[in-house]
Amino acid sequence: MTENLKLPEGWKRVRLGEIGEIVMGQSPTSSLINKEGRGVPFLQGNAEFGKKYPRPINWATKPLKIANPESILISVRAPVGALNISDRYYCIGRGLASIILKNAYLIYIWHLLRFNMKKLMSMSQGSTFEAIGKNDLHNLILSLPPLPEQQKIAEILETIDNAIEKTDKIIEKYKRIKRGLMQDLLTKGIDENGRIRSEETHKFKDSPLGRIPEEWEVVRLGEISKVKRGASPRPIDDQIYFTEEGEGRAWIRIEDVARSNKYLKNTRQYLSKYGEEKSIKVDPYEVIMSICATIGKPIIVEVPSCIHDGFVVFKNLSSNVKEEYLYYFISFKEDDISKLGQTGTQGNLNSIIVSNILIPLPPFPEQQRIASILSQIDQVIEKEEAYRQKLEKIKKGLMEDLLTGKVRVNKLIEEAVH
Repeated sequence: MTENLKLPEGWKRVRLGEIGEIVMGQSPTSSLINKEGRGVPFLQGNAEFGKKYPRPINWATKPLKIANPESILISVRAPVGALNISDRYYCIGRGLASIILKNAYLIYIWHLLRFNMKKLMSMSQGSTFEAIGKNDLHNLILSLPPLPEQQKIAEILETIDNAIEKTDKIIEKYKRIKRGLMQDLLTKGIDENGRIRSEETHKFKDSPLGRIPEEWEVVRLGEISKVKRGASPRPIDDQIYFTEEGEGRAWIRIEDVARSNKYLKNTRQYLSKYGEEKSIKVDPYEVIMSICATIGKPIIVEVPSCIHDGFVVFKNLSSNVKEEYLYYFISFKEDDISKLGQTGTQGNLNSIIVSNILIPLPPFPEQQRIASILSQIDQVIEKEEAYRQKLEKIKKGLMEDLLTGKVRVNKLIEEAVH
């Protein structure tokens, strides 16, 4: 809330320095910092912040500035405004400040400061780097409800935060399961009875990729597809090459791939007919892979598209190769593929390097089984990620309503009393 808005009944407008003691950090000399756990945990800045509580890796034997337990930690140098809660005594460096609250509820103020992040960032100053000082923090205007209302609002926001954290753990669990399955399925395979192969129960053979099932073969990507590099219309900022969103072919950029999962369904830019003529077309259900800067990230394209020279497309994929199997293999080998990048200002590959990448190739029915299993777990992950996005949207709305007093929680407090 700004100073000009009318406050809800019972609320008051305060400065942060009126409800909390602000302690600015000061870094000890490097000779007093250690990793052996001697002294007090030391935090230089927000690099060691967790989701809510810090995760220190250094200690200070003679701390200069101390953050007390149950205080708020805030980064005061770029990036400004990152927040954590002190769960014990910490030595804090120049990049941090500590806020020891009085007559205010800790968790509520923590959420309120997160809500006011943009205001904190706008207070940053300094020609060399962003920073805020003690006076800036002291004079930060906040709208404060009565203590019972602070506690109830914090309880509601903590409930949604706990649900988000629980969902994060579920997503990470399934991602770990997926990584383990990919390791087994893409190196050992799965037989027609649904059993993961092993050398104790199935026949294996030597190959350029190590031991593989006897039924498999090893091929180069250039043998099962035509690896074609993308192209960009020039000059790239000429609007004649672009059209309205949803019209023409989708123009794929790495940020479009990064925000998608297995399938690319839409992009933020689209090419006109002139743009299409100067680029490389990708048809639905073709696989593309990034080859510049972010190297080795694959995706299956679902819409008529075009790619620039930071991608390759696997055209004319052999009939004995399932596109989903190719996608999962490249995903599995993304780190190895990224190491093939040529030296220069930034890593990059070319179509010849990509064409020579070796891939283990099971019989087509087995490729289908592998892709089906991995697709099922991908669907679970996507469902949980969609649920998490829904929770984040709910949380954003709750913060807007509750932390400004648009929606009051007095009735909930009364119900709890009775």
